[in-house]
Amino acid sequence: MRILSGIQPSGALHIGNYFGMMRPAIELQSRGETIYFIADYHALTSLEKPDELRQNCLDIAYAFIACGLDPAKTVIFRQSEVPAHLELMWLLSCVTPMGLLERSHSYKDKTARGLAASHSLFSYPVLMAADILLYQTDIVPVGKDQKQHLEITRDIAQKFNERYGPIFKIPEAEIREAVAVVPGVDGQKMSKSYNNTLELFGNPKVFEKQVMSIKTDSTPVEAPKPTQNSVLLDLYKLAASEKEYNVLKEKMEKGGIGYGDIKKELHAKLKDYFAPFREKYEELKKKPGEVEEVLQYGARRAHAMAEPTLEAARKAVGLS
Repeated sequence: MRILSGIQPSGALHIGNYFGMMRPAIELQSRGETIYFIADYHALTSLEKPDELRQNCLDIAYAFIACGLDPAKTVIFRQSEVPAHLELMWLLSCVTPMGLLERSHSYKDKTARGLAASHSLFSYPVLMAADILLYQTDIVPVGKDQKQHLEITRDIAQKFNERYGPIFKIPEAEIREAVAVVPGVDGQKMSKSYNNTLELFGNPKVFEKQVMSIKTDSTPVEAPKPTQNSVLLDLYKLAASEKEYNVLKEKMEKGGIGYGDIKKELHAKLKDYFAPFREKYEELKKKPGEVEEVLQYGARRAHAMAEPTLEAARKAVGLS
């Protein structure tokens, strides 16, 4: 079974990236053949600083390896190191109806938040389809917000196959409901776009300040605290054992504990959870050459895996 996912190097990684994508991706290493790419082509839709893009790509590689990715088991590479992604995107564009892209929730959401309505932003789902179909992917772990993009990928693959023959495997989505949406400090989905994140490997003091800034209601200390849709409890659950989670939940339901103390417990739990990853991350940052070698090795492996599919698609449309 071949499993593929990608992550954009568009800014500092946050714990939403880890719990929503990175941890599930690392766990999947034991289930099948895993391919993870750093989506630097995609990042160009929102990031305009070249040096920042280059550094972000390395930071993602540091983070993945620090958190448990094994380069011997998993292919990890920069998307731009495998130009087949863009060539296949063009072939797929030729069978993609405009109406399919016009219905994309992501495009509407991003333009509503101020991003320029560029062709790259509009055609983002076609490049995503190329990313997936190029490797004859079986499973794509996605969040709820990207489920529609995978449905678009499936539609594009079916249209291509109907016109030219059975070239592409039709991928399936895998959504882990428990971590499909990680809440940010304001209660919305954690996202760099909303400026509501808890940075994964940022300054520890800033991280603590971010945790202590999480929005809460005005329930007094002595009163029971609401636990349904509690950002504090939802974040605590991600890093805590079931027993630890139930203990904190009972404290909140009983009352007599203030939000400040709950935030301190959350901060301590997150700090302890990420401590070994942070130590490894700092070690890897001192060895950029070694991490670059991992990315180059991954790109060579990805190219070899992608070439048969691209050649079959080129032949099918009459280009070779």
